[in-house]
Amino acid sequence: MASNVVSSAFRPLVDFVYPPRCPLCGDGIAAGPGLCAACWESFEFPGEPACSLCQTPLPQGGPDSVCRHCIAHPPQHAGIAAAALYNEPARQLVLRFKHGGRIGLAALMGRLMASRLADVPDDSLLVPVPLHRIRLWQRGYNQSALLARAIAMHSGHVVLVDALQRIRATPKLGGLGRARRAEALRGAIRVRASRREDIAGRHVILVDDVLTSGATSTACTVALLGAGAKSVRIACFARVPENETPGTETIPGAA
Repeated sequence: MASNVVSSAFRPLVDFVYPPRCPLCGDGIAAGPGLCAACWESFEFPGEPACSLCQTPLPQGGPDSVCRHCIAHPPQHAGIAAAALYNEPARQLVLRFKHGGRIGLAALMGRLMASRLADVPDDSLLVPVPLHRIRLWQRGYNQSALLARAIAMHSGHVVLVDALQRIRATPKLGGLGRARRAEALRGAIRVRASRREDIAGRHVILVDDVLTSGATSTACTVALLGAGAKSVRIACFARVPENETPGTETIPGAA
């Protein structure tokens, strides 16, 4: 509490010396973290009508409408909560956060993600999608873990950073089709043995930055449900609409 008071007291001085700027265009803003008005307007946010299971936008329908893909392949997760749709501004923000070392963006992104989770059970656990230890060493941080912690600051949910393990290094998924993505992740993710009791009987919010084909989230969901999770809800910052999920086309920032 004392540290928050001190931080608030010095905030005006810090903003005077280092004026907050929009992380996308660089224009000055009143306070950070945030975006300028023009960049906010360039974002696309999930709305209705949309698939009730995966949140893919639909041309028409009601609150219980389901997209063709979810009808053909019913998901094992309990729904997707996306903060934004994956357009160019969202892509730029993800790239700067994920590959540009701008880890401070987690606060902004996590706040937007938390706003989409108002209807989840209060005792839900936040579990980030894991990185393999080699990828973690190369990048220096797990962007999903940073987002999970940022969400927890607003939601109060408990974070289990180490609940999932990526036990086998997998290739970058950008440029792979749906089937090859699923094959690459087969057997690569499991629940850590020491966390199985924590997972059993609990609702889980699986946290990731970008959701494309859903291969990674599916592998994580299967592992969590196999460990006894009551349900798994997926929270992502940006959602690639189902009809735009890449086949052999690379989408930077989405792998």
